[in-house]
Amino acid sequence: MSTGRVVCDLTISADGYSAGLNQSEERPFGDDGGDGWGDNLHAWYADPEEHRAEVEKMTAARAFIMGRNMFGPVRGEWDREWNGWWGDDPPYHAPVFVLTHHAREPQPMGGGTTYFFVTDGIKSALAQAREAAGDGDVAIQGGATTINQYLAAGLIEELRLHISPLTLGAGTRLFDGVPPLKLEQVTSRAATSVTHVTYRVLP
Repeated sequence: MSTGRVVCDLTISADGYSAGLNQSEERPFGDDGGDGWGDNLHAWYADPEEHRAEVEKMTAARAFIMGRNMFGPVRGEWDREWNGWWGDDPPYHAPVFVLTHHAREPQPMGGGTTYFFVTDGIKSALAQAREAAGDGDVAIQGGATTINQYLAAGLIEELRLHISPLTLGAGTRLFDGVPPLKLEQVTSRAATSVTHVTYRVLP
């Protein structure tokens, strides 16, 4: 059976940060130059019509992987109920594999999303996501720390960056700890509040 690609989408500042310092439950994106919820960094989300092609690609994957920090602010043991930032009907509508060191039963949500909690590393999460996706794509959803682990392991085939016209100066940065990569530019498109760039990651 043919398998889909491993892709990722990430919005970053012009200096490469996906979030600022001092992230918290009240300010998930930390010191992001705005309200702490990424309002400046992700300003392009406010006009989905202008970015329809990019949004459709982001939601086309058949399975998703994310780090625990992206899933939510709960650290250590699951000592309180937390089912993600996205409410009862998350936007994924597919299996989502959450990397964690603390086991937890799968959590079904509305709209076809189920969170599965993976405790044995990024390769296990990818194997489970590939099986769930069948011949569809697997999207490494973020944040940057998780994407960096997959990039460093040579497991991402297509990197889609959405570059916002601001700098953060510090925080969680894409490519930290990642060896030099060979990238082939596939597409680029300048829009009102962001530049969309797609790279193929070459072996």
